[in-house]
Amino acid sequence: MKIALVGTRGIPANYSGFETCAEELGVRLVERGHQVTVYCRSHHITYAKPYYRGVRLVRLPTIPNKYLDTITHTTLAALHTLTQDYDVVLMFIAGNSPLSFVPRLGGKKVALNVDGLDWKRRKWPPLAKKYIQFAEWLATKLPNRVITDSRQVQQYYQERFGAATTYIAYGADVLPAPPGEQMQRYGLEPQKYILFVGRLVPENCAHHLVAAFDRLKTEMRCVIVGDAPYAGDYIEKLKAMAGPRVIFTGYVYGEGYQELSSHAYVFVETSEVGGTHPALLEAMAFGNAVVVNDTRENLETIGDAGLTYDGSRGAEALAETLQELIDQPERTEAYRLRAKERVRQFFTWDAVTDEYEALFKRMLDN
Repeated sequence: MKIALVGTRGIPANYSGFETCAEELGVRLVERGHQVTVYCRSHHITYAKPYYRGVRLVRLPTIPNKYLDTITHTTLAALHTLTQDYDVVLMFIAGNSPLSFVPRLGGKKVALNVDGLDWKRRKWPPLAKKYIQFAEWLATKLPNRVITDSRQVQQYYQERFGAATTYIAYGADVLPAPPGEQMQRYGLEPQKYILFVGRLVPENCAHHLVAAFDRLKTEMRCVIVGDAPYAGDYIEKLKAMAGPRVIFTGYVYGEGYQELSSHAYVFVETSEVGGTHPALLEAMAFGNAVVVNDTRENLETIGDAGLTYDGSRGAEALAETLQELIDQPERTEAYRLRAKERVRQFFTWDAVTDEYEALFKRMLDN
């Protein structure tokens, strides 16, 4: 099959989960004999070669603005697909659904992965929230298939729109790394720090962890990995409330990310919105004990392999759970083993690729 992936920032992945999905899925589909193209935002992807790990890259411009970046680039990419002989176009993000009809005009089959319920994010003003909710409805009308990576989101689409969707999980195949340069840089020791990885935006609630950490009786450090291009005020507030043992690394990818993720005492997922969080799955795959905000989506992800805290109580509840784990290292170790096993059973990229490949074949047969 000739397959195009549209709607992400592009690959090599260096931003968020959808970019990682595009890379991991695209590479595996190429290995299985398919031709795969990923559309990239020219201001974001600096990799200059025409192919990356066998995946063809098409770079197109966009307007680097919080509200226009994604929709502008996806519009250009959707129009470009009309000039290509793709069999299937896989689009990402519900907000791109109004454009999913464009490749269909050229005879392509279109699948749309809608992600989580993005309108719940605090960053969006009321008009943008209304647009995203309208786009969710269009997602049930315009593409050939709708994909969710969370059973909770799948249930939402069924109950709100009466629409059947295809559930395909997110993957997490990781390579643990030994302590090295990244940990030396920040003076970190294995099992002596609590880790957060994610975009530093209000709805991801890193402030829960920063405030909770100040309440803990421990000599551990707290490591906050991430950044956000349009959240400067929030990030400044986070840093202002953080004590001297809280480390902000900014974005960390590749070997540095693997290293930090391989040696944390606990990983904390504080997000209050979204579907399946890739950083959470990867933390589990690295063998971390995990503590999550008790959203239905997070509970679905961890099953019985992690601990939760009451997100409505924020830092107070999180501090209680973290202190329990700090005081009970044997219990923490048991949760590490559970987390790793759960990912091995249910969340591998090879299994994810199997599901996407089978879906694409069914779409072409209909």
